[in-house]
Amino acid sequence: MAASTHVSHDAHSTTAGGAWSTRRIATTALFCALAFVLTFVEIPIFPPAPWLMYDPSGIVAFVAALVFGPSTGAIVVILPWVLKTLFTFNVWGHVMAIVAGVALCVPAALIARRLGGARGLAAGMVAGAVIALAACIVGNIIVTPLYTAVSTAEVVAMIVPILLPFNALKIVINCVVTALIQKPVAQVVSK
Repeated sequence: MAASTHVSHDAHSTTAGGAWSTRRIATTALFCALAFVLTFVEIPIFPPAPWLMYDPSGIVAFVAALVFGPSTGAIVVILPWVLKTLFTFNVWGHVMAIVAGVALCVPAALIARRLGGARGLAAGMVAGAVIALAACIVGNIIVTPLYTAVSTAEVVAMIVPILLPFNALKIVINCVVTALIQKPVAQVVSK
């Protein structure tokens, strides 16, 4: 069985007493800062819908979830988007980014930790991807009509040709890049 790639501690703390260490707080802050910067990197990855942008901040949160646990991953998803709201007023878009990020990285990290090794990582990523894809579709059906002139029926009509492929592509990118970098990152932060 492959060696575990997460730092050994429970999913919610770094000390036996349940408190976060100064190092853990500083490392989480660095992950949040990097994720925040990456929220401003907006890449059009789906030509049929050029208004839908991909940002790589989810990769940072996903790595944090796998290395430090699901609670850290959730923090690294949420804080950068809350902070970005102070700079760009797109609250609903930020809510959707939070929902998508948490739905991907938290279940994936929980399953990866439970099963361990490459099998656990793969199973976690598949489960997280399915949950995130469902969350993105449901979220778009609910949220998009709130801040655009698009009706719920029009959003439903966009599921197969636009929303499903865009979100699937975004999730695949996050999973592939995370799978490639999470082990080296875990080795660096555990030193």
